[in-house]
Amino acid sequence: KVQRKIKDMAENLLKIYAGRTTAEGVAFSEDTELHREFDGFFAYEETPDQLTSINEIKHDMEQPVPMDRLLCGDVGYGKTEVIMRACFKAAYDSKQAAVLVPTTILAEQHFETFTSRFSAFPIKIDFLSRFKSRAEQKQTLAALAEGDVDIIIGTHRLLARDVRFFNLGLLVIDEEHKFGVAHKEKMKALKSNVDVLTLSATPIPRTLHMALSGIRGMSTIETPPE
Repeated sequence: KVQRKIKDMAENLLKIYAGRTTAEGVAFSEDTELHREFDGFFAYEETPDQLTSINEIKHDMEQPVPMDRLLCGDVGYGKTEVIMRACFKAAYDSKQAAVLVPTTILAEQHFETFTSRFSAFPIKIDFLSRFKSRAEQKQTLAALAEGDVDIIIGTHRLLARDVRFFNLGLLVIDEEHKFGVAHKEKMKALKSNVDVLTLSATPIPRTLHMALSGIRGMSTIETPPE
């Protein structure tokens, strides 16, 4: 029974990845003065690895093939700034970005970080987790479906059936080793032409193998900030 299940899952994965390489993705526009202005608001100096990762991700996003990149870096090495720049790039082209996190606390933290970092720009950010009441969740879901939310941050609540996106362009999976395979593929199966960025300090063997064998791109941040 287990063997059959694994075979089915492998077959599905293969279909998804094969579909992604032939799918027409979103080719995001190149950076403008506004992008550079957003980058300039970063309160610290970027590390060389951060800059390399940002450039690799932005280059992938500008290609017509859907991005599938793994970003490796230790806690505190500045992965969040990298994803915020990717989210800004998506929002600039009127596409929604979804940031999937494993815990409610992380969703809350990211929401606060994103809100303060994007405060000078007219970008609507919201979050979905069990910290919100049913009524609040309903409100967020309606805004998301109508395109009134540019960046949504959430736990696996984002994978529920009642979640509808207006125009999803970028999916960020934070700490992906904490999600099950079924969880992640559910999100990818939603839209095979969405750019996907996966973050991990300790990538699971399957993801690492995919990155090393070339199914996915890989960026690493090894230089600690000052």
